[in-house]
Amino acid sequence: MQGKDNIDIELLNPAKHIHISPIVKLRQLLKFIGPAFIISVAYVDPGNFATNISGGSKFNYTLIWVILLSNLMAIFLQIMSAKLGIATGNNLPQMCSKIFPKYANWIFWIVAEFGAMATDLAEFLGGTLGLYLLFNIPMIAAGLLTGLLTYLICYTEKYGQKFIEIIISSLIAIISVAYILELFLSKPNWAQAAYHTLIPSLPNSEALFIAVGMLGATVMPHVIYLHSHLVQYRCSDTSNKCKLKHLHMEKIDIIIAMNLAFFVNAAMVIVSAAVFYKNNIVVDTIEQAHKSLEPLLGPLSSGAFGIALLVSGLSSSAVGTLAGQTIMKGFVNLSIPVNVRRLVTMMPALIIIALGINPMNALVISQVALSFILPFPIIQMLIIARRKDLMGILVNKLYIQIIGVLVAGVIIILNLLLLYLTFIS
Repeated sequence: MQGKDNIDIELLNPAKHIHISPIVKLRQLLKFIGPAFIISVAYVDPGNFATNISGGSKFNYTLIWVILLSNLMAIFLQIMSAKLGIATGNNLPQMCSKIFPKYANWIFWIVAEFGAMATDLAEFLGGTLGLYLLFNIPMIAAGLLTGLLTYLICYTEKYGQKFIEIIISSLIAIISVAYILELFLSKPNWAQAAYHTLIPSLPNSEALFIAVGMLGATVMPHVIYLHSHLVQYRCSDTSNKCKLKHLHMEKIDIIIAMNLAFFVNAAMVIVSAAVFYKNNIVVDTIEQAHKSLEPLLGPLSSGAFGIALLVSGLSSSAVGTLAGQTIMKGFVNLSIPVNVRRLVTMMPALIIIALGINPMNALVISQVALSFILPFPIIQMLIIARRKDLMGILVNKLYIQIIGVLVAGVIIILNLLLLYLTFIS
């Protein structure tokens, strides 16, 4: 225990080291920046557009605190996932295959694959809607084009993880710029936005339904699996000192990326409140949100919204594919070609488009499906992270384990509540 404390102090206390210039420190940090930015895409996917726009248009700024709470939970869970990957040298599905019975891993794989398909459904629909809204392309054609563009993004993985990290980070930057523009054009009430970020309130039962939906759209199961895999790219040295340094750097990566995702999500609610709620417009579809922005704020605003939705759908769909590969190979060691899996996961979205089902309703259904799956990776992670024989120096301390159980409990209870409210409504 004393040895661990010494390593922690040495790493975090610069007084015990030779002075390092800020430029050198920045270069060191940039070597580790990336995995959390890929993960953060799942926190600004089309499911978030649906719930955040609905919340802002119906309840003004009152639900921004839900975004903050969700973000704090997401940061905690992503740090746990990264820590597991760094400590064990394996991703979460691989660790499950080592410690759980074979039959259990087949169940885990089926559940996780169902979640990946539900995730891909939401993300694929987002990209399709973005193309449809921006260029007025027929939905079926937009769906096929979305599949092609997603495949091209995934194809870049052959050039290495760092390459795809740069691509995904660039796409996130586009979404962020689009919403900075939206904030500038919408002229929100910043005092009200700040107040409701810090002070929780739930005006009625419908607000509770949307609040739980916001949480369900933010904390995503597939990226809990994926993050533990992405950190492997930088696990070249397995000494305790390097593991601690790697975790420290990954925490910085997570905090930067997750807070950027928080900004985008909060901006969605704020813009929706400032534009739709202020003008007594209740938004029921993403198409309605896009059409309503133009007469209220001008074509620049509706264009920025369409671009953000398109980029969100394409980038998050690519990340969903990466997560699916990790899930398949980890639990049951299946190596199914990416092209085959892409076709299989595209089919539900294409069928929904062909049948003319409201994409907003399909997005909500996909979030409900994910509510069933979310407890699995959280509980698996907590079981593994408390074992010193597996985690070594990075084993969860008692207070971390308690926080983890509480976070898991809150998320599971709220997701069960989402299911109940969904079915009774």
